[in-house]
Parts: sequence; C-alpha cells; structure tokens
Amino acid sequence: MKLIVGLGNPGQKYAGTRHNVGFDCIDYCAEEMNIDLSQTKFKGLYGQGMVNGEKIFLLKPLTYMNLSGESVRPFADYFNIELKDIVVIYDDMDLPVGKIRLRQKGSAGGHNGIKSLIQHLGTAEFNRIRIGIDRPQNGESIVNYVLGTYHPDQREPVQDSIIQAAKSVRAWTSKSFLEVMNEFN
Repeated sequence: MKLIVGLGNPGQKYAGTRHNVGFDCIDYCAEEMNIDLSQTKFKGLYGQGMVNGEKIFLLKPLTYMNLSGESVRPFADYFNIELKDIVVIYDDMDLPVGKIRLRQKGSAGGHNGIKSLIQHLGTAEFNRIRIGIDRPQNGESIVNYVLGTYHPDQREPVQDSIIQAAKSVRAWTSKSFLEVMNEFN
C-alpha cells in the first residue's frame, strides 16, 4: 500500500499556480492510473486504485499548504501506511523549470508545506519528488511568484516534469524508491 501526496492550495483562486504543481501532478496521476479523486477524509481529497498489483492512494490535502501535515498524518495513521510508503510531490524554487529531483529525506528548505509535514510526521525522512519552478526574476516577491501562473515559455517544461514525476510514481509501484531515484534523477 502506497500513499502519493501532492501539495497545493485548495480553490479555484490557486488553480494553475506554481505552488499547486503537486496538485497538478496528482490530477495527472489520477487520470493516467484511472483513479477517481472524489472521496474526502482527514481534510483531504483522495482516491484509491490498484497499479501493478499495489494498492495506491492519491491525496490532495485541502488544508492550505502550510497545514498539509494536518491531513497527511491522520490519513496515513488511519490507513496504516508506513513512512517508507509515502511520497510527497511539491514545487521547488531551487530547481529549474522542467526538472524533477527525488529524495528520501531532507530539510524543509523554506517550504511551509514540508515544514508542516516534518512537524506532524515527526521526521524529515520521507520520500519526496520535487518539481522545479525556478526562482522569481526582476525583484518579484517569492509569494507573488509561487502563487502566480507560469510564464508561457514555462508551460511545456512544467508539463514535461509532471509527466516525469507521474512516471516515477508508477515505477515506484514495482521498484524500491532508491531504484526509482537512480532511474529518474
């Protein structure tokens, strides 16, 4: 049993923003894996299905980014999902647009959603798929940048990175996360 979490902010106001690339990836995974995201529990929207003989949960916390742990921890506890069987997908300004990076642990790196997860899970040792969104240019504030939409030249590379992240999730259903890291990093 595996839990794939995409971080983002709920509501139409945030749809298509850089900070919601985790939600976008979960939506893409749901479509590719034929999983219906229509159930609500533990402050989240989720769906479940079978992929390569593995039971999969896809979760979008509806708590707003900085409270993501309030959804993920109770969800994992209720369904008895171990930390090693969780992967979190989220935006990363330290990676260029179009790049993904898989890691098994790490700091929050200033990401409030990850800070919340570390706090609620009690550890920084959980699997992550970071999707690059690049840094703001020309003095644009970080908040305006991450809550803004992509520049036209970023849309295709971002979609490519979402597809790569989804492929890595599918690969994880039949391989160890370390093997998947070696394949996709």
